[in-house]
Amino acid sequence: MNSITQDLLSIVADFGGKFEGAYNIRQDCQSVARQSTDNVKIENKTDGKPGIDIKIAPNTKGENVYIPACITKSDVDDLVYNDFYVGENADVTIIAGCGVHTDDSEASRHSGVHRFFLSKGAKVLYIEKHVGTGIDDGNRVINPVTDAEIGEGAILEMDTSQLGGVSASSRKCTIKLDKEAKLIIRERLMTDFNQTASTDFVVEVNGEDASVNLVSRSVAKGNSYQEYRSKIIGNARCTGHSECDGILADNGKVNAEPALIANCKDAELIHEAAIGKIAGEQILKLRTLGLTEEEAEATIINGFLK
Repeated sequence: MNSITQDLLSIVADFGGKFEGAYNIRQDCQSVARQSTDNVKIENKTDGKPGIDIKIAPNTKGENVYIPACITKSDVDDLVYNDFYVGENADVTIIAGCGVHTDDSEASRHSGVHRFFLSKGAKVLYIEKHVGTGIDDGNRVINPVTDAEIGEGAILEMDTSQLGGVSASSRKCTIKLDKEAKLIIRERLMTDFNQTASTDFVVEVNGEDASVNLVSRSVAKGNSYQEYRSKIIGNARCTGHSECDGILADNGKVNAEPALIANCKDAELIHEAAIGKIAGEQILKLRTLGLTEEEAEATIINGFLK
């Protein structure tokens, strides 16, 4: 690993010099470090696509799996396919951050296609942080794709965040739930300058008593533009909730389009969307405590995105 990769890893994966557990570190289109454990096997794909298969044994408990990807220079176009096979009743945390660094105005791009197959009773906490670093006019693009099949009684909890510095991003998620399965997604997104970001969630609930909770919080600053689209399709007795909250600053713009489709009379689906600027009284209150207007705004935004 070079020093830029180590810096990016500290941001997106809390890297402190080494990872405990299973890991695969990707740098500039290739794996530079890898370790499997007794319960988590990481292997190169055999179908000709770039990427890895991660196989987690049944009943694995409390293990972390790290699969961060880093781009450390301009003019790199990285595409990777990672498949996760999670055995019955396993309970693991997967950390899959991505950092893109550019040293000139040439574009660099990372596109990661992640597929999850959760067996009966499995539980996965999936943490994904995205960040861009380098010169101000560098073009840094991150396009994550997530496909998941959540088996009976299984739980997938996704915590995704874009921390800044990403010129453009397009997130696509397609997820199917079986009987009594549960999906929780928390998205936090920050854009500034002329950056753009697009989120597209499609969730198909096929099993009885499954549940979905989608929550997106975003801040659009500068001249940035964001799009949020979500679709929950209830094909059985189920519950579903989609919430999108956006804060506008400067000339930022947000377009939110939550959608619900109920194909079963016992599907209970709700969506909420709210977009607006920071309330003046919030700024005023913090300024009476000694903060400048800029510090007050930053404090409100940081609290909103937590």
